[in-house]
Amino acid sequence: MRKYLTCILFAFALVACSQNEYLQLAQDIAQSEMKHHPQMWTCDGASKPKWEYTPTLMGRAFVELYDATHDTAYLNHAQRFADQFIGEDGTILTYKKSLYNMDRIQGGNFLILLNKINPQPQYVTAIETLRNQLREQPRTTEGGFWHKQVYEHQMWLDGLFTGTTFYARYAAWKPEPEAWSDVARQFLIVDQHTRKANGLNHHGWDESRQMAWSNPETGCSAETWGRAEGWYVMALVDVLESMPTDQLERPELIAILHRVIDALLTVQDQETGLWYQVPDKGDLEGNYLESTCSAMYAYAMAKGVRIGVLDERYKMEAKRVLDGLRAHKIVRNEDGTLSLIDCCAVAGLGGNPFRDGTYDYYIHEHIRPDDPKGIAPLILACIEVAKI
Repeated sequence: MRKYLTCILFAFALVACSQNEYLQLAQDIAQSEMKHHPQMWTCDGASKPKWEYTPTLMGRAFVELYDATHDTAYLNHAQRFADQFIGEDGTILTYKKSLYNMDRIQGGNFLILLNKINPQPQYVTAIETLRNQLREQPRTTEGGFWHKQVYEHQMWLDGLFTGTTFYARYAAWKPEPEAWSDVARQFLIVDQHTRKANGLNHHGWDESRQMAWSNPETGCSAETWGRAEGWYVMALVDVLESMPTDQLERPELIAILHRVIDALLTVQDQETGLWYQVPDKGDLEGNYLESTCSAMYAYAMAKGVRIGVLDERYKMEAKRVLDGLRAHKIVRNEDGTLSLIDCCAVAGLGGNPFRDGTYDYYIHEHIRPDDPKGIAPLILACIEVAKI
């Protein structure tokens, strides 16, 4: 465990900061992350190398930070990770297509971005391997991708980020124009089945209604989980950035983004500008202001403004969230590095031991500092705010 300076938060007043200061925060966080995890694959606590969505998301954040700063230290950190996992023949270390796990596809975003900077044939081969998984991914009867082979008939909000954002980025990179309606379909299915009356979404949906966590009438899990909603809005802006402006379904995706962001703002903690682990139940005992989802919402709002699908008023909202994180959730360690505290380590549905998706379940999942699912979105959010 890293030792924090006793009760000293990384001191920032809740005032508007210049764009350069947000980009500097991204660099301070990234430099701390490199000291905490000299090998990127260890960022999520792994004891041995594994191709997983968390280090590949971190890789993407570092490549985008290089694009924003031209500091090769960030690119080199990401490059070392890629070269460790992508063989000369394009094989991906530890990857198994037969698992049909949407989480494993997320790294394709990182490889496409890296290949634009440093084109390598092995990266292209690896990208095509991940695209081929999607061609065979099991689907619901309406055409929605199963979250994993072992999670039959299930769609989770998380999977729209880990899998569908790569699908969209690939469709723009290849290009593959015939894929766009299928990309949009993933969001429309999830919107139809998981949308709540308050504008937010249930974490997951089981078409079969066989899972113990699913409602026998709707198939939905019980609650909104903050990070799942974060993956959802991040996925929407990432896909909308790549999607052709004349794509038939584009207005529907923009409308979904507006609905979710506006619903989130109605349950935002007004004192800090942050959100709770279970966002729409902030008044219940045990709930807490959670850092990863808050960073994700800031990213979605800032990027939505930059790409022209959210209006300018959301710019100040995104800044307010980052200022809240700086004032309440970023601490300076004894070694001078920074840490992001109050991150939910992991949450899911089903599995063994069984996760029932209830309020009590979410608030009792492990909390830790510097979770990559918070660090990477925080870096990306700061980059986006610095651009607008």
